[in-house]
Amino acid sequence: MNGALAGLRVIDCSRLIAGGVLATVLADHGADVVKVENPRGGDPLRTWLRDRGELWWKVYARGKRSITLNLTTAPGQTLLRRLVRDADVLIENYVPGTFERWGLGWDALSAENPRLVFARVSGWGQDGPYRERPGFGTMVEAMSGFAHTTGDAEGPPTLPSFPMADMVAALAGSTAVLAALRHRDQVSGRGQVVDISLYEPLLSLLGPDAAGYALDGTVRERHGNTSDNASPRGTYRTRDGKWVALSASTPASARTLFDALGLGAMLDDPRFATNDARVRHNGLVDQALADAIGARTLDDMRALFESRDLTACAVYDIADITKDPHVIARGVLIDVPDPALGAVRMTAPTPRLGATPPEVRWVGPPLGAHNREVYGALGISDAELEHLTRDGIV
Repeated sequence: MNGALAGLRVIDCSRLIAGGVLATVLADHGADVVKVENPRGGDPLRTWLRDRGELWWKVYARGKRSITLNLTTAPGQTLLRRLVRDADVLIENYVPGTFERWGLGWDALSAENPRLVFARVSGWGQDGPYRERPGFGTMVEAMSGFAHTTGDAEGPPTLPSFPMADMVAALAGSTAVLAALRHRDQVSGRGQVVDISLYEPLLSLLGPDAAGYALDGTVRERHGNTSDNASPRGTYRTRDGKWVALSASTPASARTLFDALGLGAMLDDPRFATNDARVRHNGLVDQALADAIGARTLDDMRALFESRDLTACAVYDIADITKDPHVIARGVLIDVPDPALGAVRMTAPTPRLGATPPEVRWVGPPLGAHNREVYGALGISDAELEHLTRDGIV
């Protein structure tokens, strides 16, 4: 593989999503990622959808080598320090202070390898009064304001249906790790700690809420699929029970949409003539669109999408995505060989690079599949490895 990060050596001591996906992003681009797992069961991600072939593990641990190592033992800690000597990046997501208790804090590891970039993932960050709190994504999605602003106005705060906070932290963390590597290679010659909380990246995506509150005390509330910045915007049920989504806040897109639905006269009414006016009277706009779209089938709406270039589309489920001609033409979904399932379908790595495209080399491997390979490179013989295994170190 000739990825952009070929030659980069990464040790992934994290568990579950945020740290693991950060490492997966690096692996997709060619980094050699060694996944360190507890010999008793491995990463808990292996248990997600286990009855369906460990799909979470196989997708999100793709491209990594798996070794087992008990970091709670002194010999295990010594082995990790040996692994760190030749690594560029170490990723961990234990409760802050845990690695220090194991003798694996920044001072100890940077003494072994001054060029190491140490990515530390946690719910709330490495300092502050919440540093030792449990940090699952659900808590972050609630306390970041995401849940408060998501859902219907009269309904409860709504959580995402996937691990959003973890995924956002992983992507933000990958950028920060690459920035630290560039600084090491171009400026200082030394690594540094990258402090990645789940909380702050998600909070940073929620728009200027903090600025608005500081300015005039405004607290943004839930308003379903509508927007307080654009109208029309929302999802609408068709006559045959399907759904479409649309957004048409610019003058041209609004005119095209309203004309296509036979509602062009509305835009001659001062209440609906501009985006700001429509936002103020969005209840009326929303009802007019719901009535017009509810009288049409999804096929009727698709014909309008294509003939009038509407800024609207069908709401897809995964079955629709799999059959979509654009998804097929772009190779958005790929099948990666798997010994147990034959192949595992997953999204291709994204974004794409023209000269050094990312790729998936293999699905998440069996627990400890690369023990002999990785420990052998440290000079540990097969006999020594068997002894370490019997003692519960590996």
